[in-house]
Amino acid sequence: MPQNEFAEFELTKEFRSRFQQALDERDAPFIVTSLEEVNPADITALLYDFNSEESKYVLDLLSVNIRAKIINDLDPETRKTFLSVYTVGELTEIINHLDSDDAADILNELPIKTSEEIIAGLDPDLKSQVIDLLRYDANVAGGLMAKELIRARWNWTVVECIDEIRKQAENVTKFYAVYVVDENDKLLGRVALQKLILSDPKTLVKDIYDDDVTAVETYLEDREVAEIMKKYDLESVPVVNVQGHLVGRITIDDVVDVISEQAEEERQLMSGITEDVEEDDSLWRNVRARLPWLLIGIFGGMLSARFMGFFEQELAKITAIAFFVPLIQATGGNVGIQSSGLVVQSLVSPGYVDEGIWKRLTKVFSVALLNGLLLSLIVLGSTYLLFYNHKLSVIVSFALFCVVLFSSFVGTITPMIINRLGFNPALASGPFITTTSDLLGLTIYFVTVQVLI
Repeated sequence: MPQNEFAEFELTKEFRSRFQQALDERDAPFIVTSLEEVNPADITALLYDFNSEESKYVLDLLSVNIRAKIINDLDPETRKTFLSVYTVGELTEIINHLDSDDAADILNELPIKTSEEIIAGLDPDLKSQVIDLLRYDANVAGGLMAKELIRARWNWTVVECIDEIRKQAENVTKFYAVYVVDENDKLLGRVALQKLILSDPKTLVKDIYDDDVTAVETYLEDREVAEIMKKYDLESVPVVNVQGHLVGRITIDDVVDVISEQAEEERQLMSGITEDVEEDDSLWRNVRARLPWLLIGIFGGMLSARFMGFFEQELAKITAIAFFVPLIQATGGNVGIQSSGLVVQSLVSPGYVDEGIWKRLTKVFSVALLNGLLLSLIVLGSTYLLFYNHKLSVIVSFALFCVVLFSSFVGTITPMIINRLGFNPALASGPFITTTSDLLGLTIYFVTVQVLI
């Protein structure tokens, strides 16, 4: 059934309760009827509420194609637990209905003995493709690609090419173009389906194909593949080996998970979490992921306290100086986080480096200058209205102005340096920038106090 023909589905509390009742009573007719026109993705979401045995009972009532789609959509951790209740024969039947890349991914998650038993029972074509894919690491193009694709020889006529498409399309669910190869399967280019249909049947493929084709090598990292597809707005990209032979293709749905994982990893790094963790992971894993950056924060706080001790005399003269320490630290931290966040986002764009560092720094400085000026004027007026102290107002507003400038600079330059050193620039954000900005803010504030008091 086409994607747009699936019925609208809403997982309400009432439906879940009724579905649980049907499961308890093994009411197969109700289960089949209620899920008959539901998108497999919605069924997947529903099954997360039930245990493996209950979920297996539901899936066994559905067609093997739908069953395979649902199992493929499960997250790896859930799927690993879920598949443990299946026999080798049942798993073999399911995997036989998957694309080669999805089949290889699932087989990699299973115990080696189970995986080998399943491979032995696969259809010959899929078996050959899966064995080839299992040679590659999961985080490279070879591990992402699917073997199913449409290829045509460069010396074929259009009519021969279309006949071959009809044969090959039985195993390829989605294709956007035909890849053109020579007698040795070396990739030469691609030809759009529209051009094939509109061309004279006797025209040779070599006369109409486009040799300006973007391809990726099997050893290219998955993140680089995602960036290439995003940069050139590609629905699919061919994969070649070191000899330039066409060995597979990667479609956009293959890299969606890569992009999502990368975004999640950067979000966790910017939040001060050093590992990929979920709330339901073990206690020690959650502690270990959060502890390093929390220690950095504590160390920074102790340094701040010790640093303030150097200015006891100034604090004794004007005790109100201490009231503004949180303001200075919070503003410096916020400015640093804003600047580093924008830089981390920009670093994924290839055009970022091309614009030049000085142009970037000039723009950052201009923005910080204007923000600092506006904030310092607001603080100048507010402080005077609250404390009626002209000198204190000038000290706080001038220090805040300097903090905004320097924190913006630190927040901009730090991720750029980390990126240049080959590390993930997201490491520069979160607690690291916050702690650095706090110390920088205090230094500027108390030096200003010492000079102007």
